Formats: sequence, structure tokens, C-alpha cells
Amino acid sequence: MQDSPFLRACRRLPVEHTPVWFMRQAGRSLPEYRRVRADVPMLEACARPDMIVEITMQPVRRYDVDAAIYFSDIVVPLKAIGLDLDIKPGVGPVVAEPIRDAEGVKRLRDLDPGDVPYVTEAVGELVGELGDRPLIGFAGGPFTLASYLIEGGPSKNHEHTKALMYGAPDLWADLMRRLSAITLEFLKVQIAAGASAVQLFDSWVGALSAEDYRASVLPHTSWIFEELGRFDVPRIHFGVGTGELLSLLSEAGADVVGVDWRVPLDKAAQRVQPATALQGNLDPATLFAPWEAVAERTRDVLSRGRAAEGHIFNLGHGVLPTTDPDVLTRLTEFVHQETAR
Repeated sequence: MQDSPFLRACRRLPVEHTPVWFMRQAGRSLPEYRRVRADVPMLEACARPDMIVEITMQPVRRYDVDAAIYFSDIVVPLKAIGLDLDIKPGVGPVVAEPIRDAEGVKRLRDLDPGDVPYVTEAVGELVGELGDRPLIGFAGGPFTLASYLIEGGPSKNHEHTKALMYGAPDLWADLMRRLSAITLEFLKVQIAAGASAVQLFDSWVGALSAEDYRASVLPHTSWIFEELGRFDVPRIHFGVGTGELLSLLSEAGADVVGVDWRVPLDKAAQRVQPATALQGNLDPATLFAPWEAVAERTRDVLSRGRAAEGHIFNLGHGVLPTTDPDVLTRLTEFVHQETAR
């Protein structure tokens, strides 16, 4: 396992080829996923070990990627502690009672491993099926979780979130501490069951300025990564639209920083802290272009990725739902061939 190209790249060690995996590699772009998920609500699928295992394995079988990522959703641990929320098709997570005051924050109790027994069972089964292929654990970052809870669902402007962050900093800090503890415990459960690496998706954190991130988010993500440092697993940090935050995302303590498609990897390598590997960063929309364009842009990503101390090939965000799965299969093979050493 430790000799896998994915884990070696995370640790900035020489690799036999650039490793590949795709964010949202298990999902709506796969016809087998749509068949398995037919008439099964998302949060139910995320709590059934049989479905978690099957959906996690589907892209591994189809694409031959270098790592699997645990199938879940960022709100799963929040649902597990009793919050009234659901994932609405075509909308995303929706919270019945948004949290905007001290009483609401107090509803966030600690997560106990007994709240998520399906995680332990599913990860154990996956580790057995994957053999020497790593499994990446998964959790949502505290800012993104806070935004869903405060806004009551997805938001373009995060106005209620920022209003609380700016206007009630003590309450904001309490909320972030509680969410960070929940996130950490959710990742620890996955690690204890056998996950070989973890990724923290703070998807919406790019909505913040560098100053706001440093003051209101960095202390909490740093604490998560510091606590995870007690385990011998690589830590990946990713957010969307974070070009101006890359140095801070790296400063938080991750071993690998995911880069979206807006910043070339050679430029990103100059922004992150020393001893940091990079992950990314082909624009997901590229996969709808003719193959010649896909190949050309992939070569460019790989070339720029050589400036990083370690490079894991990925998209700059998740696989889009209408992506042709055969293109991803071809892309994985292409990256492996282009970088074979």
C-alpha cells in the first residue's frame, strides 16, 4: 500500500507514473451509479454499507484510477447527530431550521463513532476489496458546513454566513469549533477503519478574502490538520475559487493542496508552503471537447505539475454529471502512459 503511486506522490516521493483520481468520480456521470441509486434518497445511500461499497468501487473498476474515495456527503455527520436536514435533488443540502443564534449552535453535539456504524463497516469492506489501492476518507470543511447550516441551503453570496461571522465573532468561533470537532471525528472514524488518506473539502471557502480566512477559518482548519497529524495518513485540503488563498490553505497544515482550474499548477507551486504536494487541475468542462483538445490540455497540466514537489492528477473540481465516462477512462490511461517512468 505505501508503495502506491498515490500515497508516494502525497509524500513527495518518486513515482512510477503520475497518479490519477477524480473528485466526484463516483456519481451521476456513471450509468451504473444511476441504476444503483434509482429511487434511493442520497442520505439513505450514504448510510447503507452495501451501497457505499458498490458506489465507491464503480469508478475504480471502470477507470482504473490510483485511489478510491469514500462515497458520502459532507452533511452526513450533521444528519448523524440529529439535525433535521435533507438533500433535495437539483438543489443540494437543505436545513429545516437554519442556525443563526446561540441556541441553534448549542444543538450541535459531538459526533460519536456509534452515530455512524455504517462508516466503519463500509470502510472495512472497501479496504478488503481495494487490496493495495488506497481509500481516501472524506469530510466537509467547517466553513462550508457552517454556510449550509446558516443559510439553510446552498448560497451564492453567503450573506447570512458572513453577517454572523462579521457581527458575532464569538458565536462564529463557537460554531466553527463544534463543526471542526465533528469533522475531525468523522475523519478519525474512517482512518480507524482503514482509510489511507483523507481529504477536507471546504468547497465554498473561496468566497472569503484572505484576511477573513486567516482570522475566521484558518485557526479551525489548522486544528483539524494538526490533530490528523497524529495519524500516518496524508492530508489533502481543497476549496473552489481559492487562488488567493492557496498559501493559507497550505499553511493550515495539509500535505497536499488541491488546486482548481483557475490557477496554473506552476503558479500554484510558488504560492503554497514548502514541502507541499499539489493535486489538480484540468478544467472539468475540458472533457466535453474533442479528444485532441483534452490531450493537449492534459499535457499542459502535467508539464506545469512538474514544478510541484509532488503531483496528483485530478480535475479542478468534480466530474460534471453529463460527462462521458469513456473519456475519463481514456484520460486515466493517457496520464499513466504520458508519465510512465
